Amino acid sequence: MSERAGFFADDTDVPELRAAISKLAALGYSETGISKCLGLQDLAGLQWRLVSIYRSERLAGRERLALAVDLFLLQGALPPDELGRLFDTSEAQVLVRAGLLAIDQSGVARARASLFPFGDNLIFSDHAWPHLPHPGYVSVPPDQVMWIGLDSRHLAYCTSRRPFRNALDLCTGSGIHALLASAHTQRVLAVDINPRAACCTRFNAAVSGAANLEVVVADLFQGAGCERFDLITANPPFVPSPLDTLGFRDGGRSGEDILKRIVAGLPQHLAPGGIAQIITELGERDDEPLVLRLRQWLGGAAMDIHILRVGEHEAMKYATRHAKGDNFEAFLASVHEWASNLLAQGYRRVVSLVISFRWSEAASGPPWDLAEQTPPPHRAAGAEIDAIFEAERVARHADWQTLKDSWLSRAGPIALLDARVLGGNIRARAKATLMGQALTIEHHIDPVEREILDRMDGPIRISGLIEICRDPDADEPIIEAAIRSLLRRRLIFYSHRG
Repeated sequence: MSERAGFFADDTDVPELRAAISKLAALGYSETGISKCLGLQDLAGLQWRLVSIYRSERLAGRERLALAVDLFLLQGALPPDELGRLFDTSEAQVLVRAGLLAIDQSGVARARASLFPFGDNLIFSDHAWPHLPHPGYVSVPPDQVMWIGLDSRHLAYCTSRRPFRNALDLCTGSGIHALLASAHTQRVLAVDINPRAACCTRFNAAVSGAANLEVVVADLFQGAGCERFDLITANPPFVPSPLDTLGFRDGGRSGEDILKRIVAGLPQHLAPGGIAQIITELGERDDEPLVLRLRQWLGGAAMDIHILRVGEHEAMKYATRHAKGDNFEAFLASVHEWASNLLAQGYRRVVSLVISFRWSEAASGPPWDLAEQTPPPHRAAGAEIDAIFEAERVARHADWQTLKDSWLSRAGPIALLDARVLGGNIRARAKATLMGQALTIEHHIDPVEREILDRMDGPIRISGLIEICRDPDADEPIIEAAIRSLLRRRLIFYSHRG
């Protein structure tokens, strides 16, 4: 029998599968529970190289949660007595029939799939560490289903969770983004070119009870016909690989082969008022803003673009991280191969991005784009990304005379970082960060913007603020520009009542 997961969801077995998974959840098999069990701040710190240390130092007590973590996350083996403490015979057999568990002749059990927690969801996919010896294969199969990695988590946190009529999830893999969308969307279509990934998504949908989720095997938008969607998500293969052998990971030598096709298809498939959100990595060249490529792929479509930079990797370090080799000489040759490919593309660095697209409003002038940098979010940030688009709309549309009759307030506690040149009186531009947000974005602010923030101990009428701030270097047009800039960056908000 193959050691790989089968993802068989027979209708008669679904209730018992749900019961078995619920038992794991009741043990504390969750992001918080597993992190605490393994001594991690969060699951982002989980490393396969430390598996033996986790087992010897954190799982040595062999409590039931420890057994579940060892079996379904660390890809370990449980002897019959430990398996019996975790599942009764009927539960173990339904997991075997589903292709999730393998039990050898001596009764030792190994998971054929891993179970990944995200929020309140538990999602099955192929193992995260196929290079460990026990999955049963030497090289990663071409139809491997991508596990729930950091990129999946970043997109999940950043996705808008507004109620939607319909949603499309491209390159769905295990179906994590389709499953999350099914909770706030009337209908979800999940698409993947890999039949095994589609099978995995159908299994997760059946076990989770997501009846509004449809899965099709197709090449990107070919599975969507002419339909337009309120929400489009995608976690496509994006690694700029000289090998281009791993279907779930590699995006061609440039890394852009699939991404640019997705972006090019957005104008035909994103509904008015909708949002498309993509997690990816892009190679960055000096003196070439990434947005220029996105605009080219859009073919002139009038879309606003928000780019959230959540990580950056210097090209040579990126090459070293991806290189493989059974010995030092082979490893160095692999490093050279990866580095040469990045050099041939002109990439100086590879940047991790969450990119959001919305149709531009014709009355607001030409489409805008904005790139911001933040540490990766560790909690829901979709509402904050929605607010960025809304703040830009307000800053562009609000009539100045109307604003002058309104009141301004700080959007919340703001941290200010003020820099001075040592040995002089020259003040650099300050940085302001709105505290308590999932996206801790640092905004550069000029002296006029800072003075406006300093004046706001409470709500203040804009007309009065103009009088307070007025000086030869800050006339009304400068103050107006500063207020619109602060509104745009959500550091302040306005209302018609104080």
